[in-house]
Order: sequence, then C-alpha cells, then structure tokens
Amino acid sequence: MAASQDDRVGAVETRGIEPVPDTERHGHPGQMFWTWFAANISILGLPLGAALVSFRGLNIWQAALVAVIGSFGSFALVGALSIAGKRGGAPALTLSRAVFGVRGNAGPTLITWLSRLGWETINTTTAAFALLALLDVAFGIRQNAVLTVVCLLVFIGCTLLISGLGHATIMWINKWATYAFGVLNLVVIAFLAATVAWHKVFQAPAGPVSAMIVGTGMVAAGTGIGWANAGADYARYLPRRIPGRKLVAASAFGAGIPLVVLISLGSLLAAGQPDLASAADPVSAINAMLPSWMSIPYLIAAFGGLLLSNHLSVYSAGLTMITLGIRVRRTVAVGLDVVVTFAGGIYFILIAKDFYGPFITFLTLLAVPITAWVGVFAVDLMLRRSYDRAALMDVSPTSRYWFRGGVRWTALGAWLVAIVVGLLFTEAATGPKDVWFAGPLSGTWVGTNGLGWVVTLALAAGVYAVLRRLGGAETLSDGSDGSDGSDEAFEPSVPAHTLPEPTAQESA
Repeated sequence: MAASQDDRVGAVETRGIEPVPDTERHGHPGQMFWTWFAANISILGLPLGAALVSFRGLNIWQAALVAVIGSFGSFALVGALSIAGKRGGAPALTLSRAVFGVRGNAGPTLITWLSRLGWETINTTTAAFALLALLDVAFGIRQNAVLTVVCLLVFIGCTLLISGLGHATIMWINKWATYAFGVLNLVVIAFLAATVAWHKVFQAPAGPVSAMIVGTGMVAAGTGIGWANAGADYARYLPRRIPGRKLVAASAFGAGIPLVVLISLGSLLAAGQPDLASAADPVSAINAMLPSWMSIPYLIAAFGGLLLSNHLSVYSAGLTMITLGIRVRRTVAVGLDVVVTFAGGIYFILIAKDFYGPFITFLTLLAVPITAWVGVFAVDLMLRRSYDRAALMDVSPTSRYWFRGGVRWTALGAWLVAIVVGLLFTEAATGPKDVWFAGPLSGTWVGTNGLGWVVTLALAAGVYAVLRRLGGAETLSDGSDGSDGSDEAFEPSVPAHTLPEPTAQESA
C-alpha cells in the first residue's frame, strides 16, 4: 500500500498517536532490522562488555555466550511486543490504554517517558564527550564550559532535525547511516582488537554459572529491556499481513549482531584495561587505547552511533508525551523533550562527578516498573486479537477502555504489586557511600546481583494472567477473546485485507 503524504522521506510527519489506517500501511520487516541495528552500534556496548569481565569475573567465552543470550533474547522480546504496533497501528503506550484503562495508563506512560529522557541524556552526554575529544584531537581546542554547551547543542540539533521529520526519514536514515557508521566502527574495532592483551584473555579462569546468569540479566536490562516499550512505535506503519515471527527475527538479529560484537570486544579489552568498566568518560577511555591517527574516525563513529540511537529515543518520547495528555503537535513534543535532555547533559558533564554511576543507578531503578509493564502488556498481547482504534483515542467515560473509573484494575494492580516486590530486591547506588535506595531484600543473591527486574517481570505476567482469568466480565468488556495464547493469538486467522476496520461498537 502507498505511504501517506506526510510519511515520506524529508516530509514532516504530521500524525501523532492516532492509529494508522490500513490504507496507509506500508513497509516490510527488514525496516525493523535496520531500526535496531542503528540503535545499537554506539560505543556504550563496550563498557557493558567490560563489566562482564571486571565486575562478574567471566572469561571471554562466557562473556560472548552471555552477550548472545542477553542481546538476542531481549530484542526478540522487543520484536514480539512490536506485533501490537502493526496490529493496532498506534504507539506502544497508546495501545497500553487498552490494557490499563484510559486513566490507569498514566503511571506506565509517565515511567516510560522518564526512561526515554534518561537514555537520551546518557546518549547526549556521551556524544558531547566524543565531540569535545574530536575538537581537541583535530584542532587542539581544549574543553571549557562554553564549548561543552555548544557541543551539546550540536548533537541535540542533529537529533531534533531527524526526529522532528518523523517516521519515514528515521527509517531511511537508519539504513543508510548504518552502512556509513558501520564501516567506520569495523575499522575502529579492528584497531581496538590489536590492543587486546591476548595472553591475559586466554589465561583468565572461567567464572561461576551464577555469574553468567547475572551477566545475562545485566545485558538484557542494559539493552533490549530499555527498548521494550518502544517497538510498536516503529512497527505501527507496517501492514497487518506481515507475520509476527518476522518482526521478532528482524528485531533480534538487527540488535543482536552489533551488540554481540561490541560486548564481546569490551570483554576482550577489559583483560588489559579493567578500568574501562567504570570509566567516568568511556569515550576518552576507549580513545586512549587507539593510535592518535585513529582517533578522528573513532570519534566520528562514536558520535554517529549515538545519534542513530538518540533520534529513535526522542521520537518515541514525543509520542509518549502526547499519550500522557499534553496537547501539542508531535514536532513540539520532540522539541520539549530535547530541552530537558539538554539540561540533563549539562548536569552530567559540568556538575556531576561521576558518569557511569548515575547511568547504572538509572537502569536499576527504572528497570523495575518498565519490566512490570512488559510482563502485563505481553500477557495481554497473547490473549488479544484486536484493538478498538476509536476507543484508543477516546479519553472520556464513553470509551470502551474506560473500564471502572478509567482504570482496569486487574492490569494496574498486577503492575503495582510487581513493582513493590521488585523494589524489595533492588538497591540503587552510585557508590558504596551513596545509596539512593535499598530494598529490605536487596542483600539477597537476587538483590546483590541486580536481578530484581527478573522477579518483577515474572510476577507481573503471572499475577495479571491470574487476575485476568478471574475477572472474566472485565476481560470480555474490551473485545478481547479467551485465546489460549498460542501463535494464532498473535496473527489473524484470515488475510489482513479481509479484516474490517475495528469500531467503537465492536463486541466481544
């Protein structure tokens, strides 16, 4: 089917969160491959791999296996959840209204928006470090406060240009920019590999299996879990006839390939550079390992990779902001978002003394409510065949998704219970003497190894599945069926072109 006039490369996308009609659906699963490949070629994968060796005591073979399971597995989940996007034609958190209710969805949506802001701030800060280092190497211009602000503005300006144009431009840039920056990254990777202390790598003893389990959770939390609530945002223009399994495969391989390479390389580098895992400025730490003439292509690749990731996050954050109820155009929402990340970048570079500490703390805290949402949303997706597009946009008591007082208590209750239990196992700290939060069970094996989010995911899914079955009347009131969760529940049993457009009058 032909693309709509505003969903063209170079044109400003005017659609906000309203569902995309079937007549305007277009594209193919390969777009999801490039989307997630582009999002994961940034250098942040290197310190993550280094942490597997320095903090978890794994050898390179264990770290590589952990990288494969954690990255491919977590992005397979992202692909599975993106099925909701091509089925309902709307962003993830807009579709979430059908699960939590018009008002009940406010909590998950706010957490998601904060998550996106956090990732954008990390990307913006790291990119500014890269640009500052590039100016120093290429022109001998030293870092100062004014130059730092300029570098932040340059990166934010590039992000705003791409994210502001919207979906079609993002998809086009993801593919072609990935080729360019991918080649640069391959060149840099080759030179970094030459700095590896291979004798230390092969002499390193194997770590315990428990450390591999923890490492897998750490990789998943630091990669796919952070994107799980955004997959539908990019799949919503795809035709409904596309098999869901192709979205899962495209997402898993698109993200998994660059992540496994970068995480494995980070593990190799940690053998000779154990401080890489906790570097206050990971860009400079990696740059110091390269010959001086390689610094310029490396820093350009670092800047480009972070830009490719950031414009995706900003685009999703704009849609999430509108879902929260802020009545602005999508382009204005994107602009407001980058203003906040600019302020966050200034804090991280000019005020905060530690970069990596706040990053880990941010992941630890937000992984709990995000994975609780993933558990609830995933179970609902397995049991649902359609979304009422009119009801998704109706936030009044007349909406089918109003439920009781605007809240679907089976979903919201499961989400809250899972968060509370997950926080019991969670400790958020930037250092031994700077503990932000510590749950009463954070000293257990699950807590000390950062696996509270796993408990949260399993509990959210289990509690919601039970409550949904017990609340049969509420379940049937939104047009969902009693499917057993088989693959048939993910795909229509008839060709997509024969499916009628859902209306607000649909019944169970």
